[in-house]
Amino acid sequence: MLTQKQHDLLKFIDKRLKKNSVSPSYDEMKDALGLASKSGIHRLITALEERGFIRKLPHRARALEVLKLPGEERLSAANTLAEPANDQITIPLIGKIAAGVPILAVEHDGPSFAVPDGMIGHGDHFALQVEGESMINAGILDGDIAVIRKANTARNNQIIVAFIVQDEEATLKRLYKTANGVELIAENPDFPTRTFGPDEVEVQGVLVGIVRKYPN
Repeated sequence: MLTQKQHDLLKFIDKRLKKNSVSPSYDEMKDALGLASKSGIHRLITALEERGFIRKLPHRARALEVLKLPGEERLSAANTLAEPANDQITIPLIGKIAAGVPILAVEHDGPSFAVPDGMIGHGDHFALQVEGESMINAGILDGDIAVIRKANTARNNQIIVAFIVQDEEATLKRLYKTANGVELIAENPDFPTRTFGPDEVEVQGVLVGIVRKYPN
């Protein structure tokens, strides 16, 4: 999963490389994305590199290589999901989400995930793999699959996919609305509650279930 800015930067780099085989400069990338400083580009480049979309070529200044584009990810044979039984349905597994530091935002084509029919109700649903430990006291562990119902509103104390507008990333947290804004509450005392203004967080979905695979 990529944020919109990560997605836009990746497409810009790919377009420039296909045009003249030279990576754009950081100033060019900054201007193309409308960012105020190059520090934001450094952060986006690092995120794209960590997610395996690009790599920096050694011993060459400003040299980047695009390894893949969104939608080109494929499951290896070892990770191919089994066909669901008749009492299961499939929903898209669209990426990872952090229960800790935020990770995600732009959906892409990917594998499907089978869940029990009784786990979900009306509406559109998707699945996300959890990374991090900030929600462990709610029974949500690193590596779990979170089943999410798409929604743009939620009630207090529901666990949601919260999109943080300024960071253009999302995280899985418990929601609490106050008179002054929104609190995103972790379920782990090692992680602080984060407070935002009323227009700084968007609800992208509500948690409806967790699927866990136990090691053999």
